[in-house]
Amino acid sequence: MDDVSSKYLYDILKAINSIDSYFGEKRVFADYVKNDMLQKAVERQIEIIGEAVNKFSKTTPTVNISNARRIVDTRNYVIQRVR
Repeated sequence: MDDVSSKYLYDILKAINSIDSYFGEKRVFADYVKNDMLQKAVERQIEIIGEAVNKFSKTTPTVNISNARRIVDTRNYVIQRVR
């Protein structure tokens, strides 16, 4: 795997870890809904994950990411809904 593909995987992992850190130990959906800043932060990380999955899939077609299409579609939905 080349450096570019590795960077996309790193970006995905970093975004997932960021989302996890935003919630701490307590994960209550009602808290998420009430917190506009938290929503925006999570949505941004979803955008990053979707973009990285999309680019990784194009640069490394021999590696399959399960649900890649759904991940990219979620990113697209978030971007369209937010803007």
